[in-house]
Amino acid sequence: MPPSDGKYDVKRELKQFYAPKNTDWALVDVPSQRFLAVDGKGDPNTSASYTEAVEALYSVAYTAKFASKRTLGRDFVVGPLEGLWWADRPEVFVTRDKSAWQWRMLISLPEWITDDLVEEARRAASAKKGAAALPALPLLRVETLHEGTSAQLLHVGPYDDEGPALARLHDEYLAANGLRMTGHHHEVYLSDPRRARPEKLKTVLRQPVLRAE
Repeated sequence: MPPSDGKYDVKRELKQFYAPKNTDWALVDVPSQRFLAVDGKGDPNTSASYTEAVEALYSVAYTAKFASKRTLGRDFVVGPLEGLWWADRPEVFVTRDKSAWQWRMLISLPEWITDDLVEEARRAASAKKGAAALPALPLLRVETLHEGTSAQLLHVGPYDDEGPALARLHDEYLAANGLRMTGHHHEVYLSDPRRARPEKLKTVLRQPVLRAE
């Protein structure tokens, strides 16, 4: 049955991956998804490029949402901010050495939002706000991500308290289950840090894995 409000909501459609209940690592099989994406590097708390990336993502996502509703009669809830994170040394995520982090910020797209519609939304966002106000717009692209088998849990609490869970993944869970990491560490930000208290923040932590040979 379609939702009563008629809107596509990725958190509802892919509930297993956007509203997990388990707070310790468990395996899931993540389907292919399309995203708006912008890459960057450095501390997300202090890097201007991070702020610019997020602004570009949301500007294009909401512009595409309104264009889809107006021209196609299909509405959707803009998905939560997500991020892929990587570094030359994985331990910097446990130690929280944010200056060494590289990232790809993401917002999920419904399957009917075409590349052409995204490009139209990019141009419309630029025309509305001005290119200078959205300097990351030229960096924005559509990316398809298929993570497949992944270890995943729900972390409740401050982002900087993720270290023990990640250490447990790296030092215990992978070896105990005959797994090795593949792909980038993935986070889905279910809470708005401007509104939720740090101890109430909910974040999906995910790591694509393969069976160790």
